[in-house]
Amino acid sequence: MTLQEEITRRRTFAIISHPDAGKTTLTEKLLLFGGAIHVAGAVKSNKIKKGATSDFMEIERQRGISVATSVMGFEYEGKKINILDTPGHEDFAEDTYRTLTAVDSVIIVIDGAKGVETQTRRLMNVCRMRSTPVMVYINKLDRPCRDPFDLLDEIEKELQIKVRPLAFPISSGTTFKGVYNLYRQNISLFTSLERQTADATTVQFDDINDPELDNLIEPKFANELRSNVELVNGVYDEFNRDEYLKGKLAPVFFGSAINNFGVRELLECFLEIAPSPGISTTTTREIRPEEEKLSGFVFKIHANMDPNHRDRIAFMKICSGVFERNKNYLHVPSGKMQKFSSPTAFMAEKKSVIDFAYPGDIVGLHDAGAYKIGDTFTEGEKLKFTGIPTFSPELFRYIENGDPLKFKQLAKGIDQLMDEGVAQLFISELNGRKIIGTVGALQFEVIEYRLEHEYGAKCRWEPISIYKACWIESDDELALKDFKLRKHTNMAKDKHGNDVFLADTSYALSLAQEKFPKITFHFTQEY
Repeated sequence: MTLQEEITRRRTFAIISHPDAGKTTLTEKLLLFGGAIHVAGAVKSNKIKKGATSDFMEIERQRGISVATSVMGFEYEGKKINILDTPGHEDFAEDTYRTLTAVDSVIIVIDGAKGVETQTRRLMNVCRMRSTPVMVYINKLDRPCRDPFDLLDEIEKELQIKVRPLAFPISSGTTFKGVYNLYRQNISLFTSLERQTADATTVQFDDINDPELDNLIEPKFANELRSNVELVNGVYDEFNRDEYLKGKLAPVFFGSAINNFGVRELLECFLEIAPSPGISTTTTREIRPEEEKLSGFVFKIHANMDPNHRDRIAFMKICSGVFERNKNYLHVPSGKMQKFSSPTAFMAEKKSVIDFAYPGDIVGLHDAGAYKIGDTFTEGEKLKFTGIPTFSPELFRYIENGDPLKFKQLAKGIDQLMDEGVAQLFISELNGRKIIGTVGALQFEVIEYRLEHEYGAKCRWEPISIYKACWIESDDELALKDFKLRKHTNMAKDKHGNDVFLADTSYALSLAQEKFPKITFHFTQEY
């Protein structure tokens, strides 16, 4: 198969949502219909002992939430699919934002009862900034839900994007009968109660005016569906794929992921219309996927995927060319040539060694601590990919050693977890103490849990009063030196040695900005 054919058959996408909208369940069912797994695990069910494939960290299983992005790749109908299941919880949003730099399209999951929620809006803003194509799956139709047309209006208004339903539900809640596929113009009525496998039988209808439909789902629901489909076709323009690819139009699907409703429709339509890998941007030029020479960047680092081996994996998105096992590549930041004897492909925490990878694929590289988020690999060209963000933290605490005998383990654990981007580390210039900054309070619990269970180190937290951390720079060296001298009690260095100003209050920050006009204050930083 040629490079162009390999690129064309790839679909790399992220599934994003507000917490508890059913994102991880939908991921499971896509894997199920794609044949990658044979039994789906319920994320929160005690009756089913198998956990969700994408939630493989112990803390994720305990909490029933995703706290790290997981990568899953599988083949389906001649296409190579790479799914990135992201954390929905806002405390782990930074991992999600970075993941969005590595995908070509996005599926947003929305709870049919709750509609658009806060985190969904934020994530949509990131997609809009990048013009990422977006598809919407309205979930949990097996429960009482809001009117489908109200939900469609809310999505248009709140997410500021035009919508076009490509599927429509037949009722909801206890009377939910199935989904009409507007894209294929047929109906799937699920008659099986089998939720955990893809063996559910479907009844196919190519004509919704067929009287037989009335016998299967009652005349009331059949007539309601006919009038709804007529209304959809009258109100919404025909689906325009070009508008979708530009990120201006969102196709919408309805269903119940836990009951397998509407998942196959979503998957098959997605494979047909979603984009294959596209152009990537660097500080010097645009990278086209069909270029012969390899380029790729690290967008995520995960320590201890296998606690028995204490391994660290760097996740690299291939942007152009062909990645080959045991071939020398330039690690741009260090300037060293490196080769990889066991690059891996993923099925959540299950890894398999690969010989080749193509644009759009996510490759796992074993890392002894040399790689950072944002690092680039090429065949010699010095490139730096843009748009991998790190955000100013919201919450801060001193981190102290809870066990004097485990000083080395704690230092190593903090170092590796910060490289992962779990949180940010600042070293106070005043007293040399380590300060951890996070986007949300739950991250402190995750850090403490992982330090103890993965590194055998105990930590304790101490409060510190900080309003905001901002990176500072100036073209005027004297002005910068003067600022650092005057504000030395509030100065710190981040993990990479950059100057950071830790403002006590919003007033202190605005006063500093006013009094030192030659200093630039940054609230986001690119890796």
